[in-house]
Amino acid sequence: MHMKTNEKLEAVFFRSGTGVEPVRDWLKGLKEDQRKAIGVDIRTAQYGWPLGMPLIRKLESSLWEVRTKFRNGIARTLFTVDGNRIVLLHGFIKKTQKTPPNELQTARRRLRKYLETS
Repeated sequence: MHMKTNEKLEAVFFRSGTGVEPVRDWLKGLKEDQRKAIGVDIRTAQYGWPLGMPLIRKLESSLWEVRTKFRNGIARTLFTVDGNRIVLLHGFIKKTQKTPPNELQTARRRLRKYLETS
């Protein structure tokens, strides 16, 4: 059971071995209003952790998603919590009801890499 604290969690981008930050790159490719909406939702998670539905959904033991709705779609930002950090692992725009298996695989792979190097 997580204790609720008034301490803000630090949001950090997963960084690959080559220094690439895939979530940062994904965000840069979105429209400004989409980026802002995702940023607001991630900030809400940082200040209010732990949170549940409708904003945050637990996917697996150490994998959660921030659920952001736009006028024309839905974004998912997959993350893990490591101490006082939210590590942003993967982001995508959802086109189906269920989280596509390949998107989940990408987040799992990045989580393993993060855990190996932290």
